[in-house]
Amino acid sequence: MITLKNIVLRRGSRVLLNQVSVNLNPGEKVGLVGRNGAGKSTLFALLNGSLHEDGGDFVIPRQWRMAQVAQNMPETEESATEFVLAGDTRLAELREHLKALEASDASYDDPEHGMAIAQAYTDLADAGDHDAVPRAQALILGLGFQAHELELPVNSFSGGWRMRLQLARALMCPSDLLLLDEPTNHLDLDALVWLEAWLKRYAGTMIVISHDREFLDAVTNVTLHIDNAQLVRYGGNYSAFETLQAQQLELQQAAFAKQQDKIAHLQKFIDRFKAKASKAKQAQSRVKALERMEKVAPILANAEFTFEFKEPTNLPNPMLAISDAAFGYETDEGQKVILRGVSRSVLAGQRIGILGANGQGKSTLVKTIARDMKALAGSVTEGKGLTIGYFAQQELDVLRTGENPLEHMIRLARDMGPNSREPSREQDLRSYLGSFNFSGDMVKQAVGTMSGGEKARLVLAMIVWQRPNLLLLDEPTNHLDLATREALAMALNEFEGTVMLVSHDRALLRSVCDEFWLVGRGVVGPFDGDLDDYQRYLLEESKRLREVARDTQRSLEADAAAATPAPAVAVPVAAAPVAAPAPAPEASKPAVAQRDQRKLDAQARQQLAEKTRPLKRELEQIDQRMAQLSQQKTELETRLSTALPPAEIAECGRQLKAATEGIEQLEERWLELTEQIEALTAAA
Repeated sequence: MITLKNIVLRRGSRVLLNQVSVNLNPGEKVGLVGRNGAGKSTLFALLNGSLHEDGGDFVIPRQWRMAQVAQNMPETEESATEFVLAGDTRLAELREHLKALEASDASYDDPEHGMAIAQAYTDLADAGDHDAVPRAQALILGLGFQAHELELPVNSFSGGWRMRLQLARALMCPSDLLLLDEPTNHLDLDALVWLEAWLKRYAGTMIVISHDREFLDAVTNVTLHIDNAQLVRYGGNYSAFETLQAQQLELQQAAFAKQQDKIAHLQKFIDRFKAKASKAKQAQSRVKALERMEKVAPILANAEFTFEFKEPTNLPNPMLAISDAAFGYETDEGQKVILRGVSRSVLAGQRIGILGANGQGKSTLVKTIARDMKALAGSVTEGKGLTIGYFAQQELDVLRTGENPLEHMIRLARDMGPNSREPSREQDLRSYLGSFNFSGDMVKQAVGTMSGGEKARLVLAMIVWQRPNLLLLDEPTNHLDLATREALAMALNEFEGTVMLVSHDRALLRSVCDEFWLVGRGVVGPFDGDLDDYQRYLLEESKRLREVARDTQRSLEADAAAATPAPAVAVPVAAAPVAAPAPAPEASKPAVAQRDQRKLDAQARQQLAEKTRPLKRELEQIDQRMAQLSQQKTELETRLSTALPPAEIAECGRQLKAATEGIEQLEERWLELTEQIEALTAAA
């Protein structure tokens, strides 16, 4: 159990946590939430031992092993597999111990030395030495890498991919406590779905900081909320926390209003009778009652961040017409085609979510539409007056780190020229930046010193200023907190132009997009389904990748065994193995009549049908039940988006949780049945 009792944490002169107490039980999955700067990362520093409490008592079991994602960028020529495998610290310790024993001067005839080596081999087996490489490679593949990248050096990958390797390394470590600080920032949707499935199976205690509400809902069952230097524990995931907090705030506000009425009544009596001798005693008793009264704090509403995209000056329709196009890039060896035969239209007002596994060409598609890359073949015809607002993942790095937000806006206003309808006086630009929470001295702060969230807000401000009619957003929420993500979703829903969105934030995709494109296997086409259908598809793909990793390891082991000659061993004549008889030639085998063969085939098909029939029947029942639960979930989410009495909110929350858990259980059973049917079919 982790125990915090009357903990005080400071950063400089600022008190981040003041006299907070909370207990976390073994095996709990905890979401740590709060506004940026509230103290989440500081609490993590206390948990991992890099920071000590300024007051109070902090207790964590000494025997617990802890794992967390290293924040430094790895610089090594080790292969991806070797780097992740080294994350299993227990295995590394045991291997070093065995190596030391085998290198020692002690004789193998020494019984104690022999027992020590035997115990070391047993410990290695218990630690999973036999399948460590496939486990490491399954983690790497699950996080979006390709099979041919398993043996590439870590230094050959970009920064975002190296951070994925750091995450895989942390997951590889056997641990009792897993600390994850924004683990989804460098992931796309396919890797995110895989990570959720992995974390659901994790047996230890987990504490995660995240601004992705669906991710928190999927992997946590306890929520810790930091606000105003206090730490409050809520039972349930993020959605349950929101419901419970709303109920508590409503009760607190009612109690505050009731107490204020009582205080006003007492004060009125005191003011009226304090000068009268006959009433002085009663007035004094009421003064003391006021002093003893434990004051209920008022609700201090945090100012929510909001913004809006301005109405486009025109809406060409269609905005884009792509005809038999090939997308890719030029290399020294020639053209590298990623997508071919692309024929799609983008109409005014469409809300398109772009789905696809990592490496299939989503960014290539977006960059070509954004004019960063040219089509290799075919045509991409733009509507007259098309204005693109492009938020690229690397857009944050394109910002000039030595300049401040005001200088960025002045340059943007100048580049847009005198024909721009936007005012460009410095005071107007300051006021505009203030609407994106760049107030006071922040407009003069160098971009290089800003947080990722502040840089993302500046990019959004610059896009809004340009009044685009087509928004291309490639992972816009990576550095945004929950409040800003919700503001972005609201702004996109009110935007009158067209939206094309790549994101691993399913809450954003669900609230904004009403149709999806699937990029995969070299083509772009419509995806006939919703995000739940897509998640099922990704889970099946992750299982296939795990099988690929196992098969790869078996193949490597078989090649190694074949390349190593067997040692010559003298075999006594009596023990010599009897040679197996040579197989009879094909001509000597009795032929099976064609009619008999058809009969045997028919019997085999009938037997297969009998074995798979109950499984397929259960699959149909699961599909029907999942459709019912999905509809129920949608209806409950719609109800919760409206104003409801507290009791009804709580009941809807309970029903929503039950429906979500039911869908998850049915999905797991659906996958099990599918695997059983495939195994029976393959065996037949």
